[in-house]
Amino acid sequence: MGQVPDCTSFPTVDALHAELDALAAAYPALARTRTIGTSRRGDPLRLLTIGDGPANALVIGGPHPNEPIGFRTITALADLLCRDAELREGLGLKWHFVACADPDGARLNEGWYGHPGDRRAYARHFYRPDLDRQVEWTFPLVTDDYRFDRPLPETTALMRLMDEITPSLVCSLHNGEHQGVFYYLNRDNAALARDLGELAALQGLPGHHGEPEMPGSRLIAPCVYSTFTGAAVGPAFGAGAGSADYAAQFDALHLVAEVPMWTDARVADQSPAGIGHRALAQEAAVKRREVFTVLAAALDAVADDLTVQSPFRHTTEGTLRTLRTHAAQAETFAVSDRPATVAEEFDQRQGVHLVRLRLLGTCLRMLDAEIAAGNPAPAIHTQHELLTRHFDRWVAEAENETAGMRLEIRKPIAVQLAAILLAAQTATHTK
Repeated sequence: MGQVPDCTSFPTVDALHAELDALAAAYPALARTRTIGTSRRGDPLRLLTIGDGPANALVIGGPHPNEPIGFRTITALADLLCRDAELREGLGLKWHFVACADPDGARLNEGWYGHPGDRRAYARHFYRPDLDRQVEWTFPLVTDDYRFDRPLPETTALMRLMDEITPSLVCSLHNGEHQGVFYYLNRDNAALARDLGELAALQGLPGHHGEPEMPGSRLIAPCVYSTFTGAAVGPAFGAGAGSADYAAQFDALHLVAEVPMWTDARVADQSPAGIGHRALAQEAAVKRREVFTVLAAALDAVADDLTVQSPFRHTTEGTLRTLRTHAAQAETFAVSDRPATVAEEFDQRQGVHLVRLRLLGTCLRMLDAEIAAGNPAPAIHTQHELLTRHFDRWVAEAENETAGMRLEIRKPIAVQLAAILLAAQTATHTK
């Protein structure tokens, strides 16, 4: 973890590919790159392979394009494996890195990659496809009464790669905004879960003690949840299975490492917040419904005037449906009237900011595209002005509540890197 270099930004897709090519050129006997597929818009999907161990590990970076910490985790780990023969040989793995699983989506986020500490820039240049167009959640899924068979080209490339290498380990690298460190693990391995749960503190990062990302998630150990299946996600959101579901056919250990991009000590504060848990949940629900109403009204107002086939319309409409469904699920779980913790209060309120700024930022980009194309429709311009006022107000509220926000990218990178190595050690010793 101590060998992870410091950094203050994230690379563009082209810069990331150049780094991988440079590493392969520096270690030609160990590392090689190849193309395993093509994105929807024609970008090559690049694979870096290192070593020649008897078992195979696959590490997936950027399955959600607004989550680029994994880009840096992969370049740091790949460099470490090339430099450290003892580590590489001791793990006994051939490593396969797909550093950017969604290059199309990543290019639409590059407007904030250079200054990730700027919350306004992050939200205003934000892009994340809805679940049915996410690399992570478009693996084939068949249940008794639901079928999803529309894998993206990027997802299909990952499926072919897994079929080829039959992995013992698959790691999917994710990051959030303000939550603490947490993981999803597809095995109830108590020792690995305990070790994973201790990594955050080694870097001075908080573990996640707020609300679970998915309502009803089961804890294996503090900050380590049991992986939820595609059958629990896909039918509810119109999506497919996850990479963990596909990896299961190879009996692979699957790890999702979730780390924060921004840190705040409140996310792990277990002291009383001075508000009841039920009242806190109800307050957040009211604020979420407010933004849903604002956005739905804007979409209705411009529906007949949209002319540009941009990716932002689908994701705005789809994400609104998804977040409404997720909010409704959360509200069906019984909430006790016990005192809420500071961590739960912080997490609930940051969740409101996340919903507001992601939805409005993406919708404004949809309207930007219309205005740039010369669309003169009054509704387009009126809604752009109205949503900009909401956006400015909600950005100010978010920034006011997180005045102590810190950006220390090296630390979550180090945690992800260590989590991968712990999982690798477990996979090769228990397979």
